[in-house]
Amino acid sequence: MSLQQKAEKNVGVLIVLVLLVVSVGALVEIVPLFFQKSTTQPVAGLKPYTALQLTGRDIYIREGCYTCHSQMIRPFRAETERYGHFSVAGEFVYDRPFQWGSKRTGPDLARVGGRYSDDWHRVHLINPRDVVPESIMPGYPWLQEHPADASLIQTKMRRLRTLGHPYTTEEIADAPKQLEGRTEMDAMIAYLQSLGTAIRTRR
Repeated sequence: MSLQQKAEKNVGVLIVLVLLVVSVGALVEIVPLFFQKSTTQPVAGLKPYTALQLTGRDIYIREGCYTCHSQMIRPFRAETERYGHFSVAGEFVYDRPFQWGSKRTGPDLARVGGRYSDDWHRVHLINPRDVVPESIMPGYPWLQEHPADASLIQTKMRRLRTLGHPYTTEEIADAPKQLEGRTEMDAMIAYLQSLGTAIRTRR
């Protein structure tokens, strides 16, 4: 009986060998990425989200937008011609968690920033069919009625600073003022308008 046959018949040995192979593969494929600047350093021009954009991002996640919209353009011609420059790791340094996704019931949003006006986004979020008649996206009119929540924004920015986001003490102190008189709709639009703009300015 060969060594392979013995391993296949001994469940314990087989499990150990599989774990060993997977561990070696992970070490070879994943660990080097932590030491490459292209995957750990922000691209030129990338800044951490402002207080308003960060609040909008939280609303984006709360409303489940990521279930229908990805935020990662693959390096294929069909995608770059439709959406723009393919996504690179350095764009997502300040995304915790990232919103790459893989489901595209709606279009990818990685380069939506600056593509449409604030008014367009507002109308689209209230009733998508007013600007895209064939859209199956639900409307989010209540975002217009709810004020942006500033109660945790400073704590959130402090926590992100411990993870490497370069927020200054002044930015954190001024964060609640950025949200004064703003609605959740304003925050969502600010977030959407920030997406993908760092790479676009370099093209």
